[in-house]
Amino acid sequence: MLSLNYRDSRPIYEQVRDGLRRLIITGAIPAGDKLPSVRAMAGQLAINPNTIQRAYESLEQEGYAYSVPGKGSFASLPQDVTGKRREELLEKLDAIVQELAYLGMAPADIAARCAAWKEDAK
Repeated sequence: MLSLNYRDSRPIYEQVRDGLRRLIITGAIPAGDKLPSVRAMAGQLAINPNTIQRAYESLEQEGYAYSVPGKGSFASLPQDVTGKRREELLEKLDAIVQELAYLGMAPADIAARCAAWKEDAK
């Protein structure tokens, strides 16, 4: 389900959050499905349950999950969250494209890279 990279500079809870977000967005965990319990996921990944709890809380704040007292956490993917996330990612993309242009990469080369990625995704 998730794998952690201990050489990654990001904190573990961010890796867990990002991994779960990716699973929710791609539909691997459909909206409404129960997320693994904090203890189960902590045991599976061999990390502290507080780290998982922090990742779940972050997902809830972003709108990718919700909790039901006594039942657990569940995946959600409301449209306003996807639009908001899309805007955040586009802002990051703009910054990356600007840096690539500053480093001398031609817009046509950037577009070709995007087109190649789209072909690989098929």
